[in-house]
Amino acid sequence: MSVSKLLSRIVAHSSDRIDTCKCVASSLHDHTYGITSDPLTQFACILSALIHDADHVGVPNTQLVKEETETAKRYKGKSVAEQNSVVLSWEMLLRPEYCDLRGAIAATDAEWTRLKQLVVNSVMATDIMDKDLKGLRNVRWEKAFSEQDPSEDAHVTTNRKATIVIEHLIQASDVAHTMQHWHVYRKWNQRLFEEMYKAYKEGRSEKDPSEFWYKGETGFFDFYIIPLAKKLKDCGVFGVASDEYLTYAIQNRREWEERGEAVVDEMIEKVKAVWEEEAETTDTFVDEASVSL
Repeated sequence: MSVSKLLSRIVAHSSDRIDTCKCVASSLHDHTYGITSDPLTQFACILSALIHDADHVGVPNTQLVKEETETAKRYKGKSVAEQNSVVLSWEMLLRPEYCDLRGAIAATDAEWTRLKQLVVNSVMATDIMDKDLKGLRNVRWEKAFSEQDPSEDAHVTTNRKATIVIEHLIQASDVAHTMQHWHVYRKWNQRLFEEMYKAYKEGRSEKDPSEFWYKGETGFFDFYIIPLAKKLKDCGVFGVASDEYLTYAIQNRREWEERGEAVVDEMIEKVKAVWEEEAETTDTFVDEASVSL
């Protein structure tokens, strides 16, 4: 939904003087680096947002590599969950029953190749923990929006900027709860906490999230969420939506600083109560089974 919202908020630059529908389309094309005039790219963004966490097992890539899972081995420890999501989803899309759908999406082999490239690159952008990928994205951003090379082909420059915008669009979608109303942020933050606590209790994480959650979220806002929201604004493509995302991110950061410790205490209480209840249910089941025997 976040991707769809941002795509729908794409606007031409406020300084443009637009008098006709043709001028509107031309202005949007230039201002968004061709994204608004390319339905395949827009579809790739939506599809990537839908599939980017497909078959996610609730633990990070580092844990999958540590456990030496088959998936981690298959993808040689690089962007394991992300690559797995793309492959599974793409295989599903290629099933015979989706033949008509594929025909509606792309008509030629060239279009299918481009669609897959867009999807792969977009989903890989959600792996924010891979330092190599992060470094490459930062370099592309600097080259696209900070450095100016008048000798570079305009088409190459536009494509690079479009790629960067799409990557940040998908990244924002991945963590959109942090850039929405406090209650939305709290809802999904609670669920993430529960997921990570479950991994800890099951021995799939060395760290108890209750011990670092408050400081961890504070750092996440400072070093990832707010800088990401600022980049959405700086690229100049998304109009008031980028202002809205940045405003909510800053407000949630401020509210988390004030209320976060109490929120964490509340989450700990809830999740421990659930685990204690499940443990009691399991013990009762074992006792009843023993009596039956």
